[in-house]
Amino acid sequence: MIPEDLRYTAEHEWVRADGDTFRVGITHFAQDALGDIVYVDLKDAGEELAAGDSAGEVESTKSVSEIYAPVSGTVTARNAALADAPDLINTDPYGDGWLLEIRPTDPSVLDSLLDAAAYRALTEQS
Repeated sequence: MIPEDLRYTAEHEWVRADGDTFRVGITHFAQDALGDIVYVDLKDAGEELAAGDSAGEVESTKSVSEIYAPVSGTVTARNAALADAPDLINTDPYGDGWLLEIRPTDPSVLDSLLDAAAYRALTEQS
């Protein structure tokens, strides 16, 4: 389950360009490795992030994992539905289980992220 229309990071976040913002989540591979997601703590709208900064945490029945900002920019929204239903990340990681929206400082950075083929090759090594 690696959608062709998304970009990816080596840390297993996905990015979808949506106008002047990027929607961010964790991949099916990541949620599967984590197990049942029970809690999500994300940065608030208005916060500035540099690529690689912590954008929050996802807690599962197995562990707590950092979520990293795939790009530099300003958080414009976080998925409020996850407060009551963090398991959306497990059931729909590329849809209703999205995490944050970020207005990137430089939208062209999207091209530097992994495409689906490169991400698939990365996960096949794991």
